[in-house]
Amino acid sequence: MAENKILIIDFGSQYTQLIARRVRELGVLSMVVSLEDFPNYPDRDQLLGVILSGGPDSVYDSKHHVKDILELNIPVLGICYGMHILVKSLGGRVSKSDIREYGKAGVDIDATSVLFKGVKKPHINVWMSHGDSVTDVPAGMKVIAHNDSTPVVAFELVTRIFGLQFHPEVTHTDQGRKIISNFLFQVCGAKKSWTIKRIEQDLINDIRNTVGDKKVILGLSGGVDSSVSAVLIHRAIGPQLKCVFVDTGLLRLNEKEDVENLFVKNLNIKVDFVNARRKFFDALANQDDPERKRKIVGRCFVEVFQHHIRKNANYDFLAQGTIYPDVIESAVNSKSKTIKSHHNVGGLPKDLKFKLLEPLRILFKDEVRRLGTSMGIPRSIIQRHPFPGPGLGVRILGEVNRKNASILQKADHVFIDELVKSGQYDMVSQAFCVLLPVKSVGVMGDKRTYENVICVRSVNTIDFMTAKISKFKFEFLEKVANRIVNEVDGVNRVAYDITSKPPATIEWE
Repeated sequence: MAENKILIIDFGSQYTQLIARRVRELGVLSMVVSLEDFPNYPDRDQLLGVILSGGPDSVYDSKHHVKDILELNIPVLGICYGMHILVKSLGGRVSKSDIREYGKAGVDIDATSVLFKGVKKPHINVWMSHGDSVTDVPAGMKVIAHNDSTPVVAFELVTRIFGLQFHPEVTHTDQGRKIISNFLFQVCGAKKSWTIKRIEQDLINDIRNTVGDKKVILGLSGGVDSSVSAVLIHRAIGPQLKCVFVDTGLLRLNEKEDVENLFVKNLNIKVDFVNARRKFFDALANQDDPERKRKIVGRCFVEVFQHHIRKNANYDFLAQGTIYPDVIESAVNSKSKTIKSHHNVGGLPKDLKFKLLEPLRILFKDEVRRLGTSMGIPRSIIQRHPFPGPGLGVRILGEVNRKNASILQKADHVFIDELVKSGQYDMVSQAFCVLLPVKSVGVMGDKRTYENVICVRSVNTIDFMTAKISKFKFEFLEKVANRIVNEVDGVNRVAYDITSKPPATIEWE
């Protein structure tokens, strides 16, 4: 997709993807690459500017430099660590600061700088995250923001190179969006051409040019990414697309029927439905280790999908709902410890000889949702909460079997139904039920019971890296509990998980 763009160099900041999203929200295409991959970046002639992200390293211990980026002679904005790299590459010096700043801080700005054009207050609150500071300013560099503890909070060099010690991309920074906008439009001369209608038409053209008269097969789950991929590809090539829906027995209640109603009956998209419940439940019998269950579900899915598509040897392309965060994260060499295996299943063997088609691979999740809405996909699909690849397999603590899956499906359906009815579904980020591997004593109909416990979980989050619990009214939780106990056989107790992330994860396994 040819487009003038902003390139973001990722130095490992937790906010890198947020920078990219902020640029796109302003109507300009942004792409993310590592500094190591930059020399091989193919579209340098399309770049309007470069943003250097923050990062966890200290510049005086780093071998990084950006002299080759500066040689492009296009605007550059360094944020936090990116600012330090700029200073070092330009001949200045960064040292450990006597006073560290983490969180909100006040700074005085030079409103005459193009970077702060339209920022009317001379003193603004910003979000800091640094223990290092600029101690020697390179020749020709003008300081355009400061405070008592940090003499160089921002700088400019010949109105083309800029550095910010703070993070304009986070909502905690006053008028951070305006500062990024100034860099894009006042400094780089960008135009607002990154729109959903433009994206839709360009992607359709790309699919048609790539596929030609060949055929495409796609694994359809009913989730946002695969659903939008299916509708987009169908718009491009019509009956040349076939979808495969694998019923693992670990999906939401009535998932198969919902997919059939939307895609087959309403959109006239070809879908093969594969009932693989027995295979999954047999493989999961007597398994209670979370990592083991994930790997079993992943392996079974690959085997079922592989077997089915081998019967469709006349298909040339395998389509996947890969989105841009998947692409970025797969390119990062993470040094962090593994907390758990990734929820999404994958690993199809190379000998299947399919060409890969990933039409959404340059879009963020919010862009995928907006694209789906533009194409008329129902809100019930587009605004769905995240659902893990192994499905209920990671929400049934202990052994996964048909009975437990049925109990959890029904309980989860009740919870989501009440969220929708009360108008709260779109107000929370992710909500679901968990079946605990314990039983409790209860009294139902004057009889003693000894049955299962369901735990309800709901969180609010922006980036899913941290999350807070959804603070429902007790009357709502009481209604949910009453419905689950009355409508789901085998449950006599309902609890609500009030643990934030961290220390807990959002999913239980």
